[in-house]
Amino acid sequence: MSLSPTVTSWPEPHSPEESDKLQTPEQDTQQASSGDVPSTHREDTQPGLGTLRRAFSRARWRALGQAPGEDAGLLRRSSHFLRSLRRPRDDGRAAAPGRARSPEGPSGVTDGGRRPSTTGVGPEEPGQEEGKSVADLITERQLLAAFEQLRQLETRLLAQKAAGTFEQDPTGFARRAMDVCLLYDGLAAEIRAIVRETLGPGGVDAAALAELARVVRAEEEAHPVTPADGDFLLTPRRWRRHWEDAVTRSAQERVRQAGAEDAAGAAEGASGLARLLAELGGSVRRDLRQVRLQVQPAYSAAGLPAWEAYLRAFHGAVAQRLQELARDARGCEQLYVLLDWTANVYGSPDFLGAPDLTLSTEPLPPLLAPSVWARLESDYTSFLETKITSCFDSILQLEQSRWVAAEAPDVLQGLYHTPLSIDIHMLVAEHVKAAGAISAELEATTLRICARALGLFLPRFEKAFLQSEAVSEPHLGASINACEELRTSLLARFPGTFEELEKPLVAAVCVFQKRLLQGLQYDVQPLFRVLCTKAWLTHDVLQPLMDKVVAFAHHLEHVAPLRAQETLQEAHRYVVREYLAQVLRPRERFRGVDRVTGSQKMGLDAQAIGNTFQGLGSEATWLGQAIPCVADILGETYKDDIGRHLETLIGSYPDIRRDHVMAILALRRLGRRRNQRLLQHAQSLLRAAAKAEGSGAAGGRVLFEEIQVPTSVDLLITCIKCSGSRRGRASVERIQAETQGHLPECVWAWRQEIRSSCVFL
Repeated sequence: MSLSPTVTSWPEPHSPEESDKLQTPEQDTQQASSGDVPSTHREDTQPGLGTLRRAFSRARWRALGQAPGEDAGLLRRSSHFLRSLRRPRDDGRAAAPGRARSPEGPSGVTDGGRRPSTTGVGPEEPGQEEGKSVADLITERQLLAAFEQLRQLETRLLAQKAAGTFEQDPTGFARRAMDVCLLYDGLAAEIRAIVRETLGPGGVDAAALAELARVVRAEEEAHPVTPADGDFLLTPRRWRRHWEDAVTRSAQERVRQAGAEDAAGAAEGASGLARLLAELGGSVRRDLRQVRLQVQPAYSAAGLPAWEAYLRAFHGAVAQRLQELARDARGCEQLYVLLDWTANVYGSPDFLGAPDLTLSTEPLPPLLAPSVWARLESDYTSFLETKITSCFDSILQLEQSRWVAAEAPDVLQGLYHTPLSIDIHMLVAEHVKAAGAISAELEATTLRICARALGLFLPRFEKAFLQSEAVSEPHLGASINACEELRTSLLARFPGTFEELEKPLVAAVCVFQKRLLQGLQYDVQPLFRVLCTKAWLTHDVLQPLMDKVVAFAHHLEHVAPLRAQETLQEAHRYVVREYLAQVLRPRERFRGVDRVTGSQKMGLDAQAIGNTFQGLGSEATWLGQAIPCVADILGETYKDDIGRHLETLIGSYPDIRRDHVMAILALRRLGRRRNQRLLQHAQSLLRAAAKAEGSGAAGGRVLFEEIQVPTSVDLLITCIKCSGSRRGRASVERIQAETQGHLPECVWAWRQEIRSSCVFL
């Protein structure tokens, strides 16, 4: 006979958390039947079934919240209470006062479906050990024995239901089934207690874990699927899921306890957070090693995947803890500590400290959600950009302090040295290496931040240095070396990222080289003024100039070789250019013997200049023909050979212009036709040189282009052009009248010569 709808619709047993919130209709029915309504199945002096149910309920509900000792005490007291209710054997004796039916058969139903007598006499529980109830077995953690007894009670109760025993008392089946469920819940609570104690200070009880695993497997075999008729007694208890939940809660408690003392310090700075994470990592490492070496073998016999369950549980607990720490992380250091611990400590293959124990993260979700990880990286890079900019500010302040202290740069490995390049190298390498240890994307971002900050730093450094009072050859050489080191090493170490900095670094080097040459020019410029004078013909006025060049080149020995060679060649070009500028704008007019003597003097000076710079290591050999060619034109006695000298000059220096040729020819006393012929020949040579220059054959060599023909020569050339006619002579007189107070003496000395000769066109 089927039970009433109230009984047959009994819900599936809930998890312990859900059971705390639910009160089923059958419980209300049982309370009413056992506590409020008198029953003929028990004596009024005996404790009611409701009292029994509530005793087990308290033990069951508190199992999760109490310590293991408290769970055992509750179950032990329950077992004593159950023994006080156990009936005597069915041998015809009356039950003693205060004794009632056992919890395994609270409604007094006996085998065979016979109704119990009012005296409460019934049979002993089948399969029960002498003197021990299910509660006693649970308390003593004889889980398998307790489960077997519960299965017997369950089987007997179902058989009685099938035999129609409860046709007259439908609620009796519900009461007895509820008692069985309470005992099942007590057994589940003990399972959770064992799991909670597993990683505690008491150590691992391998026997208890093995029995726990067998009980879980036995329950799964006993209740494989939910019955079609909805009978809640045969519904799967899902102890494997309860066991996994208990493992999860145990891992959460262990992770929460780890680093609890350092939790306050974690909010103060990166060091406190690092200590907390170190304690957390050590605790998780110890627990997982214990699981792998002691817990897993105990479970493996029954086939429970303890390692996978604990690994997932600890992984989830650590992830939850890191999520909380990530919300409170502030500053670049704290963010990096979190990222580094996640990627390099927890994510390390040797996190467990043994080659045969690996923390495989492949089947596990990311420790931090992708969105959280992206936010941490974004916050970190924002703080990092500010920090790197601040570091460059500090580097500039250190350099300025050295300038103020007038500290001479050190000579390291033969080169002027400043800590600037080392400081920048260390700054970039440190942050890039740290970012690369976390992820390739963060490394690339950090490289871009460093490159951008260095690009902004270079013009600031250049401006501050040139405005300081420390500008000298040694400091300029040290700055050139620093920029050159940065250019070569950074581009070689980080190709692709720092290529955009090559131009700013080269530009800075050029600025420092130019300033270095300006110092030389300032020193030697007055010495050029004595060239092409009467004193110059009889005295060695070039030697003081060469001495200053040699002293300047001494500093270049401590500059990077490539940049030193560039600077030396530029100094060589400057000396030759300024010498020619003085020749093309002479302060005095040489005639006859003086002109020949001046030509010879120019040849000697050219040889001295060439030998000096060659001895210093200059590779600008192309400059050696300029002064000798002009000297040959000036001193050539066979006038037909002047054209050959012009060919050599224009062929060697294609940047020469018509005005320069006219100024050179003006140094000689040549007739109109010869000058016209030479100038026409020079024009054809200049056109050929221009074509060669356009095709790149000139090689970028510049000398005459930077020599400006003086105004006095321009006027002289104009006068010479116009002096061949009556109108030209009138123009000469007008120009002389207008510029009489401005032309140099050499022009007035040439006035008579202009009138008496007609040259050029």
